[in-house]
This record gives sequence, structure tokens and C-alpha cells, in this order.
Amino acid sequence: MTADTGLRAIRRTLGHRNFAIYVPGNGVSLIGTWVQRIAIGWLTWTLTESGAWLGAVAFADLAPAVVIGPIGGVIADRFSRIKVIRIAQSLMMVQALVLFALTASGLITIWAVLALALVNGVVIGFSQAARLALVPSLVPRADLSTAVAINAITFNLARFIGPAIAGALIVTWGTAPAFAVNGLSYLAFLFALSRLQAIDDDPSKRATASGRTVLGDIVDGLSYAAHHTGIGTLLLLMFGLALGVRPLIELMAGFAANVFNGGAEALAILSAVLGIGAIGGGLWLALRVRTTDRAGLVMLGTAVSSIAAIGFAASQTLYLALPCVAVIGFCLVVCGVSTQTLLQLAVDGAMRGRVLSLYGLIFRGGPALGALAMGVASEAVGLRWPLAAGSVAVLVLLVWAWRRHGAVTAAFEGGGGD
Repeated sequence: MTADTGLRAIRRTLGHRNFAIYVPGNGVSLIGTWVQRIAIGWLTWTLTESGAWLGAVAFADLAPAVVIGPIGGVIADRFSRIKVIRIAQSLMMVQALVLFALTASGLITIWAVLALALVNGVVIGFSQAARLALVPSLVPRADLSTAVAINAITFNLARFIGPAIAGALIVTWGTAPAFAVNGLSYLAFLFALSRLQAIDDDPSKRATASGRTVLGDIVDGLSYAAHHTGIGTLLLLMFGLALGVRPLIELMAGFAANVFNGGAEALAILSAVLGIGAIGGGLWLALRVRTTDRAGLVMLGTAVSSIAAIGFAASQTLYLALPCVAVIGFCLVVCGVSTQTLLQLAVDGAMRGRVLSLYGLIFRGGPALGALAMGVASEAVGLRWPLAAGSVAVLVLLVWAWRRHGAVTAAFEGGGGD
């Protein structure tokens, strides 16, 4: 598949009116999210200088997805996804502005940071499935793979731009303005959502069983994913990657300050390089248009990112670590976009919200558990060894997944389970 063909697919996908409106609004909001993510990590470090606290705050932000994510999947299947996203964006805007007010007034404490991170995590837990499940309503099925890749590029452009803005704000004025920037960024996404037209977002048209309890719907979603050989295997592999490698992102402030003896500038550089690698991964996938073996790409990306994470843990200087970070960013996007595309294309429409809620649960819950465990372990052995051990564990899991490669590919091609 030529690059020119890939570029035509990108232009065609961005030519759909609703998607063209959605992308920039979502992008501005995501930039604000990354500005706050960097700022809250640095604020936590300056308040405590503790890897354990970094892990705890990351856990508070990410872990609610483990409990709430499946409920969010049911909500995404039962209610208007656009309304769910609007409510969530409004609540997160309030959270960011409260964080700004407390920090600017000097009243902020680590416990307030922890509580507000938890609030943010709860809101995202309820809304993430709706956000993921909305994408197929914005483009035709033929352009879905490209749309998912463009979403990943948008996310990782934000990962590149956000830390650069955060670093400049923190160095010049401190962390408080970063929280204000995030709060205001939500207005762009709320405006974009208000401009979407003719979206197939009527929950009554979905084949969700009426009269079912929320728990019953959650069980149905879990059973559906578990009995689909492809979906079940890839979700488990993604959980391992989220648990063993992804926590590097949540613990990056500790690596910047304690391992590489840098400051906010070092943190911004690491985060920006991670974002550059991730943008590269998204562009590479978008330009390919068709990939014959996405499951194989997920497994290859898992192997390379795990090896790169081991290299990062072993790096003695910041500049030796940067190539490893770029490779990790590239591979995490390849794995995430390929997995999400397979899920979006394979899942039954009535189950879309629930299955994607499991993906969202893994995307947030895995790093939460991993960051907490690695942060606590770092108090005794430093940050390097926990990350290296987690990466080795992912490689062991990958051996199991690779042995199922043929069955996984066949399941996605046939749409079946065991």
C-alpha cells in the first residue's frame, strides 16, 4: 500500500463533516489533559519527593476504571453517547478549575491532589467507553481503521504539545496555570460536540436487552469478550503491557528527577520524545491503510516495547534513555490502535460499549496497578528494577499469546470465539 494511497485515505476520512469537527475539539481538550497530567505529576513530586506518592496519585486517577469502567460500558450502550461525553467534560472542567484555585491560593495538599485525581478517574471511568464507541458513528465502516489511527495521532500530538506547554508554564509560573489551561481546554470539545449533526446515537436502536440489570449487562459483555478467542487473548495481552510497561509514563516525573537528576525540563523532554514516537506510530498505521495481520502487529509491538523499556531502565543518562522512550511511544500506539481497530470491526454493535469499556479499563486500570506497585517497590530498590521486572513479565506473557496467534487471527477473520 503506497503512501499516496494512505494519504488519500486520511484526507477522505477527515472529509467527513462530523469527524472533521470532532478531531480538533477533541485535540484541544487532550492537549489540556496532558498539560495537567505533567503538572500534577510534578506537583506531587514537589510536595512529597516520593515514588510511592507518584504511584498513589496515578492509581487514584486510573484505578476507578477497574470498578466503574464496565458500568460505563453499559451506560454507553443504554444512553446517548454524546450526552454522556458532554456531562463528563463539564465535570472534568470543574475538577481542573478547583485544582487551579487550590494550587494558586497555596491551599493545595497531597491529600487534595489525591482526592481530585480520584474524582477525575471516576468521571473518566463512566465516560471513556462512550467516547470510544462514538467514533464508528462519525465515519463509514470503510474508514474506521483510519479514523482510529487519526484519533491516536491526535492523542499523541497532544502528548507532544501538552508536555511542552506544561514545561514552559511550570518553569515560568509554577503548576497552577497549567490546571487553568486544562480547565479552559474543555470548552473547545464541548463546542465541537454541540456542532455534530445526524449522528446515529439513539440508544433505542441498539439491540440491548430491555429489562436487564446493569450487572447482567456487565456479565454479558465479559462473557462475550472471554468467549471470543481473538478479543479475549488481545485484551489479556494488553493488560500485561499496561501493567508492566505503561506505568513508565505515570512514573516519569520520578525518573526525570531521581534517576536522571533533572527537573521539569527533563520531564518535559522525556514526555515530548514519547509523544514524537507515538505520533510516528500513528502516522505509520494511518498510511498503511490495510494491515493483513493486526494481531501479529500487536504481538510484535509488545515485544519491542518491552525490550525498549528494559533498555530505558538500564540507561545511565537521559540522552541514552530518549531513543528507548521514542520506541516505546511508537510501539504502544501500534499496539493500542491495532487492538482497538480489531475490536471495533469485530464486536457486535449492541456489545460495542461494553467491550470497549474493557479496553478502557485495561488502558487506565493496568497502568494504575502497575504504577502503584512499581512506586511502592521503588522505595526499597529504586525505579529501575520494578520497570525492568514488569517488562520481563510482559515478554513471558507474550510467549503464551504468540502460541495462540493462528487461532486469534482466525477468530477475527471469522468473527467467532472458541
